[in-house]
Amino acid sequence: MSSEVRGERRGVKGHPKSGPSIGDVARLAGVSSQTVSRVSTGSEPVKAETRERVLDAMRQLGYAPNLAARALRRGNFRSIGLIAHQVIRTGESKTIEAVIEAARREGYSVSLVDVESPSSSDVSEAVQHLSHQAIDGLIIIRAETATPAALALPPTMPVAVSDSRFIGHHPAVGADQVGGSRAAVQHLLDLGHGVVHHIAGPSDSGPADLRATAWKQTLVDAGREVPEPFGGDWSAETGYKIGNEIAQRDDVTAVFAANDEMAAGLMHALHEAGRRVPDDVSVVGFDDIDLAAHLWPPLTTVRQEFHQIGHDLVEVIMRQLGGREQLTGYHGTVPAPLIVRQSTAAPRKRRRTRR
Repeated sequence: MSSEVRGERRGVKGHPKSGPSIGDVARLAGVSSQTVSRVSTGSEPVKAETRERVLDAMRQLGYAPNLAARALRRGNFRSIGLIAHQVIRTGESKTIEAVIEAARREGYSVSLVDVESPSSSDVSEAVQHLSHQAIDGLIIIRAETATPAALALPPTMPVAVSDSRFIGHHPAVGADQVGGSRAAVQHLLDLGHGVVHHIAGPSDSGPADLRATAWKQTLVDAGREVPEPFGGDWSAETGYKIGNEIAQRDDVTAVFAANDEMAAGLMHALHEAGRRVPDDVSVVGFDDIDLAAHLWPPLTTVRQEFHQIGHDLVEVIMRQLGGREQLTGYHGTVPAPLIVRQSTAAPRKRRRTRR
């Protein structure tokens, strides 16, 4: 064990058991107490060299700012709680990254809890856990199977949710799932495809349900057949397995997949079976993940602006803090544009007729 670690645990000779003070740090670093305060709170910029000197003094003395006392003086803890499920998924990870970035700009830290399941009980337990850590606001990336009625949230705490089912119950921010999905299906219909098949997401997913409903309604509005959707689970492996089935069917010329990973698996299976994209089958995804533009052919997809969603969620929290605004029924919708690339084209018979 290093002397530095022992010093942090046992304190420095001459100091009371309560630990070193801000004045002790200031004397060791050769700066004023106000400078130490600025470094510890991040309230004002400090020269990099000075900041490093202060931080080094804090480490040597084992000094830790009294967050509770600071919160009482300021009226807040400068901290936002963040609840997510399956943070390794593209949408969740990108949104979390944006939330952390936006919170940092506002001078707030973020406490993240990745719940094992998105049930009401697990999310409520996570809320209680974060509440004990003294947070000023709460962001829920997606509650999935949790319901607004069953979800226990502190009545006075600012909340922002990226889940359409909570609209009217809590302030919500999310992508235009319906508009983006309808644009994807309409694009394929406009190219001349008679029927558009769908690889859906999990049955317990709110976004998957919205995309599937929009797909179906677009076909109904166009007077087209609504085929039975293929059931997926967001994974490329599922897209690949479904793709092996689709590859054996000549009647499938266009597919709207509920996310890019399943679209990628579909394209892989079609390629192995000798079915060309888009000559034999046009494919559209959803999300516009980083790899979408680098698949072959590059994937036509609906872009979710995860970065904007994360920033807007933090902005909603900021607007509520201090009772500045009551946003219970607020619903911020971020556009989800269709990005047309080379994985879609008119069906072969129509292109031949045009020749």
